[in-house]
Amino acid sequence: MAIVYFVVPCYNEEAVLPETTRQLTEKITGMVTDGIISPESRILYVDDGSSDQTWNMICQYHAENPYVDGVKLAHNRGHQNALLAGLMTAREYADCAVSLDADLQDDIGVLNEFVQKYKQGCDVVYGVRSSRQTDSGFKRATAQGFYKFMKVLGVDVIYNHADYRLMSRRALDALSEYHETNLFLRGIIPLIGYQSATVFYERHERFAGESKYPLKKMLSFALDGISSFSVKPLKIISNLGILISVLSIAGLLYALISYLTHQAVAGWTAIIASIWLLGGLQMLCIGVVGGYIGKIYHEVKGRPRYRIEEFLHR
Repeated sequence: MAIVYFVVPCYNEEAVLPETTRQLTEKITGMVTDGIISPESRILYVDDGSSDQTWNMICQYHAENPYVDGVKLAHNRGHQNALLAGLMTAREYADCAVSLDADLQDDIGVLNEFVQKYKQGCDVVYGVRSSRQTDSGFKRATAQGFYKFMKVLGVDVIYNHADYRLMSRRALDALSEYHETNLFLRGIIPLIGYQSATVFYERHERFAGESKYPLKKMLSFALDGISSFSVKPLKIISNLGILISVLSIAGLLYALISYLTHQAVAGWTAIIASIWLLGGLQMLCIGVVGGYIGKIYHEVKGRPRYRIEEFLHR
């Protein structure tokens, strides 16, 4: 039987952790009883520098529950780094690892299908939302637009897939060879290239607590994904520069002809509008280029992506 580690990143999740632990423990117990997974399987909570009682609760569950282990990061490093820390820890002990959120929005009812696909030879099993009925209209439109935009940019992402997935030890070993600081796991994992499968599920409402991904963080995450896997924005800037140059030459020819034919008319409004337009485009382009340079700056320093302060394991 396969040893499966369920990796759950946590940041200030004291409100939902008791129910998450209860449901996951029941699910694991049932899967062990049915002979689907090994009794050595574990829930691996990763505390991403929480400021509430999350880590104390993890310690308590570890002492009382034979299925609960915990990893405490030295400080907050963000969801993707916390998830990576858990996966890299799990690969030392597990045959495969399942990553899922602590808020119980990921449907644990399909975990049997995940493991079944793994036993059929799949190294990566993606959990894909079958619908977005629980999302607001704005979130649904922006999320679907993001996936489509990433496809246009040539980034290989799984449509409507977040971070609910199973990875075999072989896939985890391959993931460990990717060393970038700016993590976007949804884009990295498809690059591994091993056999994969998809399991569809319905995403639930958050059980308790507040979302850790407000609009600002979602936009930042989307921009990280775009700039980490595609240089097409830089190519768009180049093409935009060529287009503006052509239009500028056409404008100069028009102005010269108007001058030579004595039809020149003072165009203060047009001049001011052009200056503002070109100035805005230049600032936008400089910002995009600066974003890429900033990523290079962070990558070349080679700082650790996370540091584990404490590991609870039995």
